[in-house]
Amino acid sequence: MNRARMLSKLLSQAPPGTPLVAVRAWLLSGTRSMASAPPPPTALAAEPFLNGSSSNYVEEMYTAWLQDPKSVHQSWDTFFRNATSGAAPGQAYTAPPTLAEPTPHHVPLSSLALSPVTATTPATMDGKTIDDHLAVQGIIRAYQIRGHSIANLDPLGINTPDPKNKRGLVVRNYMERFQEGDMDRAFTLPMSTYIGGREKTLTLREIIKRLEDTYCRSIGVEFMFINSLEQCNWIRQKFESPGVMHMDEKEKRLLLARLTRSHGFEAFLARKFSSEKRFGLEGCEILIPAMKQVIDRSTSLGVESFVMGMPHRGRLNVLSNVCRKPLEHIFTQFIGLDTGDEGSGDVKYHLGTYQERLNRVTNKNIRLAIVANPSHLEACNPVVQGKTRAEQFYHGDSEGNKVLSILLHGDAAFSGQGIVYETFHLSELPQYTTHGTVHIVVNNQIGFTTDPRMSRSSPYCTDVARVVNAPIFHVNADDPEAVMHVCNVASEWRNTFHKDVVIDLVCYRRNGHNEIDEPMFTQPLMYTRIRKLKPVVELYADKLISEKVVSEQEVKEVTDKYEKILEDAFVAAKTETQVFNKHWIDSPWSGFFEGKDPLKATPTGVHEDTLTHIGKRFSSVPPNASDFVVHRGLLRILNSRMEMVNARTVDWALGEAMAFGSLLKEGIHVRLSGQDVERGTFSHRHHILHHQKVDKSLYNILANLYPDQAPYTVCNSSLSEYAVLGFELGFSMTNPNALVIWEAQFGDFNNTAQCIIDQFISSGQSKWIRQSGLVLLLPHGMEGMGPEHSSARLERFLQMTSDDPDILPAFSEDFAIRQLSEINWIIANCSTPANYFHILRRQIALPFRKPLILMTPKSLLRHPDAKSSFDEMNEKSIFQRVIPETGPASQNQENVKRIIYCSGKVYYDLIAARKDANLEDKIAISRVEQIAPFPYDLIKEECMKYPGAEIVWAQEEHKNMGSWSYIQPRFATALSHDRLITYAGRPVSPSPATGSKKTHIRELKQLLEDALAL
Repeated sequence: MNRARMLSKLLSQAPPGTPLVAVRAWLLSGTRSMASAPPPPTALAAEPFLNGSSSNYVEEMYTAWLQDPKSVHQSWDTFFRNATSGAAPGQAYTAPPTLAEPTPHHVPLSSLALSPVTATTPATMDGKTIDDHLAVQGIIRAYQIRGHSIANLDPLGINTPDPKNKRGLVVRNYMERFQEGDMDRAFTLPMSTYIGGREKTLTLREIIKRLEDTYCRSIGVEFMFINSLEQCNWIRQKFESPGVMHMDEKEKRLLLARLTRSHGFEAFLARKFSSEKRFGLEGCEILIPAMKQVIDRSTSLGVESFVMGMPHRGRLNVLSNVCRKPLEHIFTQFIGLDTGDEGSGDVKYHLGTYQERLNRVTNKNIRLAIVANPSHLEACNPVVQGKTRAEQFYHGDSEGNKVLSILLHGDAAFSGQGIVYETFHLSELPQYTTHGTVHIVVNNQIGFTTDPRMSRSSPYCTDVARVVNAPIFHVNADDPEAVMHVCNVASEWRNTFHKDVVIDLVCYRRNGHNEIDEPMFTQPLMYTRIRKLKPVVELYADKLISEKVVSEQEVKEVTDKYEKILEDAFVAAKTETQVFNKHWIDSPWSGFFEGKDPLKATPTGVHEDTLTHIGKRFSSVPPNASDFVVHRGLLRILNSRMEMVNARTVDWALGEAMAFGSLLKEGIHVRLSGQDVERGTFSHRHHILHHQKVDKSLYNILANLYPDQAPYTVCNSSLSEYAVLGFELGFSMTNPNALVIWEAQFGDFNNTAQCIIDQFISSGQSKWIRQSGLVLLLPHGMEGMGPEHSSARLERFLQMTSDDPDILPAFSEDFAIRQLSEINWIIANCSTPANYFHILRRQIALPFRKPLILMTPKSLLRHPDAKSSFDEMNEKSIFQRVIPETGPASQNQENVKRIIYCSGKVYYDLIAARKDANLEDKIAISRVEQIAPFPYDLIKEECMKYPGAEIVWAQEEHKNMGSWSYIQPRFATALSHDRLITYAGRPVSPSPATGSKKTHIRELKQLLEDALAL
């Protein structure tokens, strides 16, 4: 008889009237011990449990019994023997005297749908007793799942549930089953709870009390959605175990002192600068002790460096009392002094800092950085994560044990800004994880003037965190000791599981959106109640005085001591004559600028032997891996690469690989990130080879060029532009001696990363003295692919450049590098692989760092004319800002009637059309490779070669887009307005490209005719 038929027969043997609850208790006990299994009930075959049916468990035991009859309970052994011997239906079962007590340890279940039961149950136990035990188990589970929904979280008392109804809401009307007399009955506690500590039984009254204390007081714990039993049990133990929230007198005194400083700082600023916006922390002063507790506990667990991001509210307090930034530096920001160094600066509550100090609680040195951030946008979230990941990478902290990111959020922004969701989804990706972030939400229960009913659709502002199984700890901010416990648990969670965790500080905002705002206009009831509330520092001081932990005199002394510190710093600040933006740098590069000529770059050309070696390795299958199966199409690509190397030529992909490889040889880490960058959107790069027959067997070619090279990181990102670009920006800020690149799948898609581009990349150095060498590769070109796959919006980047179109800089020997040092970023549209090679290497060769915006090609990746010789990349070669005409027209300059300037792919269209029109000696075509900063010197020199020629700018973009608006006034300035430059290209348009292939071809034909017309 086969096993399936045998199983069917076994199930038919179940005797009538066998209690289903007995097998239910066993199935849910968490032990699943074969030897403790109860006999099968009548309805066994029809009752599904735990992602399967009970019949699956019978089959498991039957299989085990076949191998070893002693591996199952004696009753099952008897049952199987009788059934297989041919016993009549209903006769194989023999009732056991008892159900054995399960083993006292947790074994993960395959589902968390129901909680375990571990009570010893006599076989003769009546159904009501068993059902009562299961009901108690259901009550415990109900508190664990929904207790947070009726916890006392709101300091204002506005959203506190009615205590008369809350039990019924949470525990599913358990009193319908239990009478008052049942409240003192003892019940055996299941293994799904830790409320008993060492006690195995409690009365129902005590069970309810302990559950209420754990889940319905000042802390609301959301965790039962997590799909790991180990993690759920860990959280249960941290919150349910008796006495877990105990604080000794020393800890309480420290907490009061920290609250006093937090409150005192805000009160001092309110007195001294009453008309200034500062976005103070009043109403959530507990944030400072909370952050310090996270730092203290994490430091004790081994963390040495903390990278933090936050919105404007409370930033100055955090800078002062968490990071210990000198108070004089903060006060000078209010006084209104002129800056004594570079940069335009930013408002004081957007600034960052970097501090190294001793943690006096743990007696360990720590590093703290707060990343500068624009307002409430949450835009700093991925920047913090990228910076954290980079610190971990360069410190060899592969598990995140030494470097921790802490992100602060506002409640309205946490649910309202999509970047929060994008950043959460980076948290578990191999090349983007920071191994857990501690999120702290300053939950004002209101946005600017918008209450939660209007600002989100979810019950909590933190619900977005559930997507990554992050536990969420809601806590009443007016219960300081509860907050400290939550902070300890959050720190330990991150240290244990290396996953994100959220602390939701439910508080209020004592003032309006800022200190001069009137909140009563829109929230009269809320602010009527707020006006009557005591600050939390007073509430806690009163509590400790009543507990005789401190005296009123001691409270006053602590307050007066900090007040004197503030006054002394205020007096010192008034003696300052200038403020210095350099004091607010969040990413200092120690030693990078020292000993360098600020206007001298190292050469970008490399020895031909290096080019050949890299080219050959990049064109080969993995060495010493004869069993590594490469795709046949890739073998053809590798062979064609090798042919190019032998011919001393490179295409775009090979030129890029040589730039990367030569930097890696020099010890420069290269990181390339973006959507599909490993292969390349246009299937041109193939930096990672995939074994065609073994999953996850990969070969990173450029990571294996030299035995002592720097690491090469190439990583496909999530389908995100905003978060991933922010992440790479943060990564680039950490180490100046690294080439960090983000590539858009299509250049058009940088639209969704515009916030990072505007707020951080374009203006970061001016606002925050933050240099970055980040490179943006943006595939760009009008090729008939429609409006969403054509333009990288070159005009937007050019509009944000900081060079003046009306001022002609003084030409000098160091003119080119001086321009680079003074501009906010570099924008280029290279037309040759060699120039691409040089401009990438120049990012590292410069004695400073500037973002590089590169319009990269699509069709040119395989264009037969878009190739370069090794001669253009060797030691004698350099980056060419302008590539002049070198054909027949350059040999007969007096006869040239027109000189066309262009940039990028359109050059190849123009030279083909010029050749077809037989105008190679009449029209000169020059390429502007570096558009910004504008190459005034070379443009002027090139124009002077053709004194009688008409000057034309030709571009493939529409007239109101592309480079035209940028280059037109600069050409005029370069030529002292003596010669006109005219436009040849597409007319103005609200859309970057047509969606019609036929229209595209017609537009291109007209463009070429206009450009070549004489």
